[in-house]
Amino acid sequence: MLTRLPYTLLWLLALPFVLLRLLWRARRQPGYIHHLGERFASYRVRAPGPVIWVHAVSVGETRAAEPLVRALLEAWPEHSVVITHMTPTGRETSRALFGSNARVLRAYLPYDLGCLAERFLRHFRPSFGVIMETELWPNLLAACRHNRVAVMLANARLSERSARRYARAPVLTGLTMKALDVIGAQTAADAARLQQLGAARVSVTGNIKFDVTPTAAALALATQLRERAGERPVVLAASTREGEEALLIDAFVRLAPAKALLLLVPRHPQRFDEVARLVAGRGVKLQRRSAEEAIEADTRILLGDSMGEMFAYYAAADVALIGGSWLPLGGQNLIEACAVGTPVVVGPHTFNFMQVAEEAVRTGAARRAKDAADGIAAALAVLGDEDMRAQMAAAGRAFATQHQGATRRTIELLRGLQVQSPAPRPGLRAPAAR
Repeated sequence: MLTRLPYTLLWLLALPFVLLRLLWRARRQPGYIHHLGERFASYRVRAPGPVIWVHAVSVGETRAAEPLVRALLEAWPEHSVVITHMTPTGRETSRALFGSNARVLRAYLPYDLGCLAERFLRHFRPSFGVIMETELWPNLLAACRHNRVAVMLANARLSERSARRYARAPVLTGLTMKALDVIGAQTAADAARLQQLGAARVSVTGNIKFDVTPTAAALALATQLRERAGERPVVLAASTREGEEALLIDAFVRLAPAKALLLLVPRHPQRFDEVARLVAGRGVKLQRRSAEEAIEADTRILLGDSMGEMFAYYAAADVALIGGSWLPLGGQNLIEACAVGTPVVVGPHTFNFMQVAEEAVRTGAARRAKDAADGIAAALAVLGDEDMRAQMAAAGRAFATQHQGATRRTIELLRGLQVQSPAPRPGLRAPAAR
């Protein structure tokens, strides 16, 4: 309690500014002020029967959680799953993935104050919790420990940069790590960094994102997109971040033949209109995916202005450039592209997915470029070499298949966790595996 006191006081001092930031972000994305009460643990939604809690911060974590959530529903058929988020885009992704499933509910996680964490646990009364990747809230985990709600950190990743940041508060970080009952790390390097920060029960389970597979609907949409493009080769710029689009557009317009089409998909939906204006300001003709119309011969850029369709975009493309890697932002996930056999080009900045990116390059599924212009040139080289494209596609599929199985290993850890966890406090249910 004393260790967490300064942290809690900082939260109390920061709360007015956090709320102002929510209002500021809501100017561009109104979803930030919807369900505002949930951020203070005031909920209208209530799950029937026992609950498994899964926390997935935003879009990437939610998409990664998809196979795990489906496996949890199968392994614990009497439970519902409550998925908590921190962003409206994460919440919308959850709705797109599980909206028709009555056993999956979604809510915002409250801010990390002890009273709010206790209120959250009293409302949903989770049998156990799973936190995706590396989202550690000291007061929340302390409340889970106090209420004997077992928590697993799943698909955990921790870059060297993040590890150094956590190491600046060694006592608080160590206590927070010890509040986790078990950790499933993506790689041995992630596991080692987590253990150096004080984590105890750490296993290497692999990356759950390798277990995400395209749906029939996504593949059907990919076919429709290809039909709209006709015979034109398609270069996909996937999950791009602010500042990257201008670099990629300028290089594409300068280097690519008129026949080639750039399918540009910004990572954040609130930037769709901004990117459209960016293209218009350069005098380049753009159409939108949402227009559902044939792509005209003089259109250079198709704007992917939709949510939850990345698999379709990857499957529709001849080659993909991965966003977040062209500026020092850490890169985005390239696994989905490999899974559908789309050759990949990454930039120099992939520190958030270092091992995956390096292995994809080593196995021939991806190429690395030094900057955006070099990336466009590399993508055009792949387009122009049918044999290279086929080899990279085959390497990508093999790479994705080879690393599957993390979901199964995570479920096995959770089953073992239930046997070893202490009995719950009165009023909180113990999980029962099938």
